[in-house]
Amino acid sequence: MNIKAILFDVNGTLIDILTDEGMDEIYRAVSHFLTYQGIHLHRGEVREQYFRIMEEQEKNRGEEHPEFDAVALWREFLERNLDPAGRPLQDRLETMPRFLAEMYRGISRHRLELYPDVKSVLDELKPRFSLAVVSDGQSAWALPEMRATGIDGYFDPIVISSDHGFRKPDPRLFQAALDGIGAEPEEVLFVGNDMYRDVFGAQRMGMKTVFFASNQGRRHMEGVEPDYIIYRFAELRQAIEFFESR
Repeated sequence: MNIKAILFDVNGTLIDILTDEGMDEIYRAVSHFLTYQGIHLHRGEVREQYFRIMEEQEKNRGEEHPEFDAVALWREFLERNLDPAGRPLQDRLETMPRFLAEMYRGISRHRLELYPDVKSVLDELKPRFSLAVVSDGQSAWALPEMRATGIDGYFDPIVISSDHGFRKPDPRLFQAALDGIGAEPEEVLFVGNDMYRDVFGAQRMGMKTVFFASNQGRRHMEGVEPDYIIYRFAELRQAIEFFESR
């Protein structure tokens, strides 16, 4: 196989991240912060509105695998609750939605680190292949998290589901990456940790797949078998040798 490019999922594949969106502390902190913006909501009301707007967003997408937009969610939240007779609404809508999205993620996060050997392997692959990302998630979170762990500079393009309104295994996300790197599916490996969203999605596009059996993601799906399985990220080196020899 002549490998031209390698596509990666991010969370659960490159980054070992743990978040808990059920934490009461998130909604308490947001509630207290909003008091200074003239919005008086109990933490339970903040939580209820947050998930209701998310559900509305996903329903309005009209997609089989809809994705919400965290920044747009908080903008809608503010528009529904800010008093237009108070401080100018538009000024706060410029920057506060992203700030709230980042604060929400930061409070919910328990762990953010690379899996062992990720950077050393990427250092070896970067001169040899085009590297790109296809990831479910929020670009307001994923891009800063990639910068924080030092891996953002390895990939072009970086395709994040929130920028498109739908999630993997939607083929349009994979196609966006293929178009960005100028490669055909049969020239590409996809590395991911979810048997449905990553392996099934990439194989349906005609790509070969490497399944990273990490501590996250769906490990089994009836009728779906990856082309290669690794249990440590460093084993990606052997996986590439396997495909190149075929």
